[in-house]
Amino acid sequence: MRQSIVHIALVVGDYDEAIEFYTKRLNFTLLEDTPQSETKRWVLVAPPGSEGCSLLLAKGVGEEQRSRIGNQTGGRVFLFLQTDDFRRDYEQMLSRGIRFVREPKTEPYGTVAVFEDLYGNLWDLVEFKKKS
Repeated sequence: MRQSIVHIALVVGDYDEAIEFYTKRLNFTLLEDTPQSETKRWVLVAPPGSEGCSLLLAKGVGEEQRSRIGNQTGGRVFLFLQTDDFRRDYEQMLSRGIRFVREPKTEPYGTVAVFEDLYGNLWDLVEFKKKS
């Protein structure tokens, strides 16, 4: 048997502002933006060079879904953005106005810092140590 996670839904307030944030400030690629109805779209974004899982930007509908925007995990780091060059990406993100809530630190597994997306979801930017 072979299975994989292909998409993770991220509840957003507005499709266009989310696309703008992920493509312009995080440098993600817009993979798809297909209307499903007058109010619903199928919007997929992924980091540059990614061949795995992508984010499905899902507009919050109704009070319950909208109440989860920016806090889908109760304040825990929710998503993990792996990089092959921590310093390059950290500096680029700072220059694009990304807010880091925990400064870079070296851990046994690699270098990591925590940033917020446009809605306040917490992400790790991480460069894992090379396995010897």
